[in-house]
Amino acid sequence: MAQVFNADLFTPHAAQSSYYSDFFTNFTAHPDLSDLVIKKNEDAVKQAIRNLLMTNKYERPFQPSFGGNIRNYLFEPMSAVTQSGLQEEITSVITNYEPRVRLISVVVTPYVEQNAYAITITFYILNITTPVTLQTILYRVR
Repeated sequence: MAQVFNADLFTPHAAQSSYYSDFFTNFTAHPDLSDLVIKKNEDAVKQAIRNLLMTNKYERPFQPSFGGNIRNYLFEPMSAVTQSGLQEEITSVITNYEPRVRLISVVVTPYVEQNAYAITITFYILNITTPVTLQTILYRVR
């Protein structure tokens, strides 16, 4: 099967027309319109990745393999093995469950005193040429 290259899909106009949206997780209402406020494009994709990172396997009904077991790494002793396992799990979850992005890098930095990991994820959103960076901190909560 041959693939057809369509140059119109790669023009700046087409890149601007790609539109991703999502609701705020707290379902904030717009003060004037009384409608739900939405996140758009880059912010919507960042929120989706954060949701992926916070979802463990077997948390979604009828989708037992969705998500990663990232929380399990937070209760392991901080070491290079735990750090690389966390990095591999984040990479796997994003490449498997977020089709809108092309992953560039995942950097995991341990903060031993705070018992936390700083996560920096760099990726491209499909049809957008500038890279996007998402930074978050994962820490265990009891």
